[in-house]
Amino acid sequence: MRKPVHATVIALLVVFLASCSSVDVEDYADTEPRLDIAEYFTGSTRAWGMVQDYSGEVQRRFTVTIDGRVENGTLILDEDFVFADGETDKRVWRFERIDEHRWVGTANDVEEPIEARQYGYAFHMNYPLDVAIGDRTINFTMDDWMYLQPDGRLINRTAMKKFGLTLGEITLVFQQATPRSK
Repeated sequence: MRKPVHATVIALLVVFLASCSSVDVEDYADTEPRLDIAEYFTGSTRAWGMVQDYSGEVQRRFTVTIDGRVENGTLILDEDFVFADGETDKRVWRFERIDEHRWVGTANDVEEPIEARQYGYAFHMNYPLDVAIGDRTINFTMDDWMYLQPDGRLINRTAMKKFGLTLGEITLVFQQATPRSK
């Protein structure tokens, strides 16, 4: 009887320790190509994405058109979403650069300012977001990662977490309307 209990405790400990270890955006500091979100998103950008539930089943597909501009040192990302079912949504992000690696961001549907960081080809931010699902609204923590690819496309993966558990994921691929040269 002791062995099953002992094995269960070890298994739970392994799961706990695995959940504690995570990648830090600074781990990408020496990677190329370098991503600067102000450079990448200034101008017109388009994205294609999907939302998957905890089992991996695709729940929604969508496109996003982004008009990016810098006004008085603030990066503004004006995002227009069109879902496959015809629903539309809008989000406007405003990012203030703190230093070479850090930004403070706000959005019309994000309650408080958030800190975002970029190193090498990676960008990362966490933020709370209320998401309507059916007839109710769930507050998720969005664990948002972007990775610049050598061809200029940007891949975005966002884990939708509740109580530390990933209950959904969002995947997007961004492409600049006219790729900007460095």
